Parts: sequence; structure tokens; C-alpha cells
Amino acid sequence: MLDNQIAIVDPSKDDSWDQFVMQHPFGWICHLSGWKNLLENCFPHMRGHYLAIVSNRDNIIQAALPLFEVRSWLTGKRLVSIPSATLFDPLVSSAQDMNILFDGAIELAGKLKIDSLELRTFQSSALISNDRLGLSCVFKNHSLSLEKEPQDLMKSFHRSCVRQRIDRALNSEVKIEYGQTEKDLQEFYRLYLSSRKRLSLPPQPYSFLKTLWDTFFPQKQLDLLLAKKADLYIGGLILFKFKERVSAEFSVIDQAFNNLSPNHLLFWEAIKNARQAGFRVFDFGRTSQYNTSLMDFKDRWGTQCIDLPICFYPREIAQKYNGREKSLGYKIIQMACKKSPEFAFKRIGNFCYRHLS
Repeated sequence: MLDNQIAIVDPSKDDSWDQFVMQHPFGWICHLSGWKNLLENCFPHMRGHYLAIVSNRDNIIQAALPLFEVRSWLTGKRLVSIPSATLFDPLVSSAQDMNILFDGAIELAGKLKIDSLELRTFQSSALISNDRLGLSCVFKNHSLSLEKEPQDLMKSFHRSCVRQRIDRALNSEVKIEYGQTEKDLQEFYRLYLSSRKRLSLPPQPYSFLKTLWDTFFPQKQLDLLLAKKADLYIGGLILFKFKERVSAEFSVIDQAFNNLSPNHLLFWEAIKNARQAGFRVFDFGRTSQYNTSLMDFKDRWGTQCIDLPICFYPREIAQKYNGREKSLGYKIIQMACKKSPEFAFKRIGNFCYRHLS
């Protein structure tokens, strides 16, 4: 480490940051400078601190750990790596780099007077072996290799729960369109609100999806698919596209048309197009192990399921996190979402994402 130093990098001012993300095997869309700008513009209570190991000789970034300072009067102050990201890894190549950056994160937390740290992982979990960290594996990831031809991929799907439902949507003349304008995004958000309401879950503010769209759609790193029956939009899907991976991040449906299976057709269209465009992996996103119906839906597409470990400092926070979906506070939020009118429902979403990151 004599040739390297720990530094704080500002991705919005350092042109080399996004190039580093592109070249790193763990680099993903949420590592990009645009994600930092997105979070800080939408959520004033968040501030990014990007720890990096930098070469003294040529000032080149060797490894990095993006962290966000999240301040809330309700849930306290913490460092999160990284908020609103369903897939995330520290950008490291060795356990040694990870240990150095973790020590740097603890030092940063001390300077900011923050007592806790949350570190999300995906492909890098084998490089994290610190006995100061507690572990939660509540969330799972489902992914589908796109190496096979579309007709062979189709054969790997569950016959009645996937293949027949795709046929049903096609026979019902459900059409898939690609969104191009903010009006399309507004149609998606209308469906998003009704879907979250039905699930008794707080919605992300529209400003978040709009900024996400403005940041990544022009770069061709985000797609919006909409399912349409006649003149009515009945489902939608937002995809992230980066390097060799396409990830389904937001999926919505008009429950009145669930019998037409628009969701299955949306995913099939997205999978086919991802393969045709040369992507190697289609990702079904993050799922809580407690959401058994969504776990079953993703299992039936012939996917591989792995853990998405989240590391916590101090260790004991992990146990609390594991039980949060069964906690009284979580149930109160669900009840409030279920019973509230639309204007109040949106405010509940603003409140929750202000405090829960």
C-alpha cells in the first residue's frame, strides 16, 4: 500500500470515475456518477462519499467503496452502500482492498458521527470476510443466462405458469410498446401507484422515476416497456441495461387485466430483445425471501437464484434487519398504505423513502 492512498473521489467532477466503473468486473449502473446525482437531487437527506484506493504514481483509481450518508430524525444516521440499488458491489478485486476500504468507512463514520454501516453485495461477497460485520441474506437474486436460442429458452420456462400465459397474452392481442416520452413514463407511474397500493407498499416519489428517466434513458441504459390492450395501458416494465446485463427493476400491472397475463408477455419481450441486442444475462431483480409469490414467479422462468448478502456494522444490526418485514412498524406502514386515499398514499411514500432509504 506504500504506492497507494485512500481518498474521497467526487464522481461528478472526476472524469475517470465512470471509466473505472465501466472497466471493473463488478461495475453496474448504480456505480455511475449519474446515480450519485440522482440520489442527491431527489433526496436532500443523502450525501455521497466515494472512498477510493488511488495510486500515488499516476492518480488512477484501484478500488472503491461508494457510501451515502443518510440522516433521519426517525431512523438515525447511517452510512449505506448504496441506497435504492437492487444490485450493488464494492468495486474491489481482493479481500485486502475490501479490508482497507472498510477501515476507511469506519474512520469516515467516526468523522461524521455516524454509528452504523450497511453494505450491500452481489458478486463480491466472497471477498468480504470481516468478523466485525453481521450478515443478512433476506434478499435473493434471480437471473437467466441468455446463451440459448429464444426457442430453447422458452422450453426452460414452466409450461402452465409461464409458456401458456405468454400464449394467452398473445392470443388476447396484448401489444408491447417501448416508451419514448414523459407521457409514457406518467402512464407507467399511474400503474405503479395502483400496483404499490394493491401490495400495501409505499411508492417511490415521481421525481425519483423522472430523474432516473432523464439520467439514463438518453444514454440508452434504461428501457420502458408498456403493455397495451386496445387503447389502454395495462402493464409496464422498467429495465436497466449496462455492460452484459439487463435488469428488470420496476414491474407494474393493472390488476383488472391480470387474466390476460400482460406481465408475462412484457418479460418475454424484454428477454428476447436483450438476447438479440447481445446481452448475456437477464436479471429479474431483487426479491425478499418472505415474498413467496414473487419468488415462485421468478423461479418458473428457469432462473438461477442466489443470495444477496447485506453486511452490517455493528454486527447486531443484522438481526434487527432480518426481522423488519415482520415488525410492528412495517405492518403499520402497510396498513397505512392500504387504507389511505391517493394523495395521502403519495405522502406516505415520500415519508418512507425520506427515512428508510
